[in-house]
Amino acid sequence: MNIAYSKDGTTIAYDKAGHGPPLILVDGALCSRESGPNGPLAALLQQHFTVFTYDRRGRGGSGDTLPYEIGREIEDLAALIGEAGGSAYVYGISSGAALALEAARRLPSIRKLALYEAPFVIDNSRKPVPENYLEQMEGYLAAGRRSAAVKHFMRKGVGLPAPVVAMMPLMPAWSKLKAVAHTLPYDTLLTVNHQRGSASTLDRWSSVTVPTLVAVGGKSPAWMRNAMQSLRDALPHAKLETLEGQTHIVKPDALAPVLARYFAD
Repeated sequence: MNIAYSKDGTTIAYDKAGHGPPLILVDGALCSRESGPNGPLAALLQQHFTVFTYDRRGRGGSGDTLPYEIGREIEDLAALIGEAGGSAYVYGISSGAALALEAARRLPSIRKLALYEAPFVIDNSRKPVPENYLEQMEGYLAAGRRSAAVKHFMRKGVGLPAPVVAMMPLMPAWSKLKAVAHTLPYDTLLTVNHQRGSASTLDRWSSVTVPTLVAVGGKSPAWMRNAMQSLRDALPHAKLETLEGQTHIVKPDALAPVLARYFAD
C-alpha cells in the first residue's frame, strides 16, 4: 500500500501495478480497493498500463477529513495524478464515474476519460430520486442506523425492488457495506442533482473536452441506457459503447478489452 496526501492533508491509500501509461480507476458507492470491481479489473489492465486503485476518502486505508466536499474528493484524485507523474487516464464506474466526470471538468491533468454507467436519471423511464432522499439518508446515519441507510440507498437510489433489498442483509458482504455506509452521502452529493428526470442537468459537463468513452451494459435497464446516450450527446468529444450482455455489475473480462483499446488508441 502507498500513501498520497490530498491538499487538505487527508491520507489517500492506493496500490500501483503494471507498466505503461498511468490509468487511475475510481470506485463507485460502497466499494474500495479490497471490495468492488476495480481490483479484478486492474489485474487485467496492468499488462497495458500502470494502474492505480485507491480508497476514496472515508474508506479502507484512507482518511476522512470533514466536512465532506466534492472539491476535496477531486483534490484526492489530483494528488494521485501527481503520484502518477502529473497526468493520467481516468476511468470511473457508477458514482465514481460522476466523480471522474466532475474531476475532468476541473483538472486539465486528465488526458482521457472513460465512464461506466453513471447513475443519472434523465427521463421518466424510472422514478426520480425523491426530493428528501439525502436528508433521509443523513437521518439514518445520524441515528446510527447504518443498515437502514444502505437499504435506503439500494431501494431509492439504485432502484432495486423491495423484496431484493429485504434479503440483502443475508449476504456475506453486508457487514462490509455497513462499514462504509457513512460515505453514502458523498456519492449522493455527486449524483442527486442529476437524478431528477431531466437531461438538461448534464449540460454542466459540456465544457469537458477531453476524449471520453461512455459505456453502458446491453442488459442494463432503459433508464440507464437512456442516461448514457444523453451524456454522450452532452459531451463534445464522447463516444458511446454498449457492452452486450452486461449489466451494472459489469464483468471485468468484458470491460477490460474495451478500456485497453480505447486508452491505447
